Amino acid sequence: MVRGLDLCQDAIGKLSFTDYFYLLLTGHQATPAARAVLDATLVAIAEHGLVPSVQAARMTYAAAPEAVQGAVAAGLLGCGSVILGAAQQAGELFDAIERRTQEQSEELDRAAHVVVAEYRTAKRAIPGYGHPLHKARDPRVEALFKTSREAGAGQRYVDIAEAVERVIPAVMGKDLRLNVSAAIPAVLLGADFPLKALRGVPILARSAGLIAHLFEEMNHSIGFALSYQAARNVEYQGEVPAGFREQRS
Repeated sequence: MVRGLDLCQDAIGKLSFTDYFYLLLTGHQATPAARAVLDATLVAIAEHGLVPSVQAARMTYAAAPEAVQGAVAAGLLGCGSVILGAAQQAGELFDAIERRTQEQSEELDRAAHVVVAEYRTAKRAIPGYGHPLHKARDPRVEALFKTSREAGAGQRYVDIAEAVERVIPAVMGKDLRLNVSAAIPAVLLGADFPLKALRGVPILARSAGLIAHLFEEMNHSIGFALSYQAARNVEYQGEVPAGFREQRS
């Protein structure tokens, strides 16, 4: 029995993995809106190219091919505030703004302005805004927002995310646009996904991406090539022993 369901009779062959994850996490069956939004976020964030966490996983597998689980773990350990973790932090930002609108009876843009200003005063980055590649909005943002609208999920946190985008130039002095790490909590919170579990969604999605990278590593290895590339791009900064002569091939 799992969450009141007979695993063999009620779950296997009856529930998708997205449905089952939602049930395990919340104890409730996913609504159609929750299912669509959660599934879309998992797809959006599963693959991200050769980011540091993926390189760590590939190099770990190259060094220890008998332990796929160790290579996956190495990649997941690299999921922090810069890569993947920003979704949780953005959700907490949106929650703070929503609570302020409720407690202070402030209109949305005013509440967003106050909370973003508090972040700036504390010298905290605004999580989920700005992207090294996408100077306009990350294209995944609109894809997720469209999925959310069409699925009938709540749009309150999408509105909050867009309010933050509007006030950032005045508060921060720069134009930072929504990226996928803000879109994920905006659509998930609108589908009643638990705030405290937001970090788990990118981790779950990236686990799938890491396994795919490692299967590729098994067949077309680049793990050691990645480590050699790092060595070629590092210049020795220490003292040079007397009489040392560098050998170049």
